[in-house]
Amino acid sequence: MTKAGSKGGNLRDKLDGNELDLSLNDLNEVPVKELAALPKATVLDLSCNKLTSLPADFCGLTHLVKLDLSKNKLQQLPADFGRLVNLQHLDLLNNRLVTLPVSFAQLKSLKWLDLKDNPLDPALAKVAGDCLDEKQCKQCANKVLQHMKAVQADQERERQRRLEVEREAEKKREAKQRAKEAQERELRKREKAEEKERRRKEYDALKAAKREQEKKPKKETNQAPKSKSGSRPRKPPPRRHGRSWAVLKLLLLLLL
Repeated sequence: MTKAGSKGGNLRDKLDGNELDLSLNDLNEVPVKELAALPKATVLDLSCNKLTSLPADFCGLTHLVKLDLSKNKLQQLPADFGRLVNLQHLDLLNNRLVTLPVSFAQLKSLKWLDLKDNPLDPALAKVAGDCLDEKQCKQCANKVLQHMKAVQADQERERQRRLEVEREAEKKREAKQRAKEAQERELRKREKAEEKERRRKEYDALKAAKREQEKKPKKETNQAPKSKSGSRPRKPPPRRHGRSWAVLKLLLLLLL
């Protein structure tokens, strides 16, 4: 890319009082850093170059009072162009601009403006009108500033409306979330109560079963043992050694 430093030498050499002429240098890039080092250069001529855009840091050149960007190929201005609050004279003749940034409304010092030979939006073109003499160019600056202030106000109202819509939507989301959380808490509470009731019933059932188990042995010991038929218990059978004893006595008699 061609820069002023390579074609026009040191920028200080081009500085004449407070005027810096960088026109007709085939520039397609603005040497912002070099310009920022020359705060005395309040009048800057960048006309008749090949500029298609301005870098964002160009808006930091707040010392500029007069700026000529005519006969370039600018398709748009930086969004923060309104930071050039000291700008009084702006020439944008013969570029490719369709609209202006909303921040343009902040150029409160602007007294002269030329927007001829740009494919402007019809509404903006109607407001700008011609700039064929000093009076028309001053009227152009005044009318465009008023128009951009109105655009800025409309956009601010729209922004506020969107914010309000977003806030309402957020409130609804929060209310819905709170209702959902309350429902979940109620569900957990009910489940917890049901679980507690189930465990209580199990506990009561176990206690009842234990009491029944403890009562059963006592009942059996308090009653006399009975046979299956319900009759009195039979006496044990007599011992069966009477016959053997008789035989033994007979043998002893024989021996004697």
